[in-house]
Amino acid sequence: MDNRTPTQTPLAADSAATPLLTGLGRSTIYRMVAEDAFPQPVRLTRRLIAWRRADLDQWSAGRPKVTH
Repeated sequence: MDNRTPTQTPLAADSAATPLLTGLGRSTIYRMVAEDAFPQPVRLTRRLIAWRRADLDQWSAGRPKVTH
């Protein structure tokens, strides 16, 4: 059961949530990580990695703004 209130933001995003948050595909994210163009993930367990939400927010803030 999820006990978070609507105002709480998770501190980390796993490999399934990160593409949804960024709009990038998984392979693009991993390529950008290898090129140091995307935040490095954090290993939570032997099989689980995640990205710090603060790192993703900072990366997103530095991206060019699109205007139409």
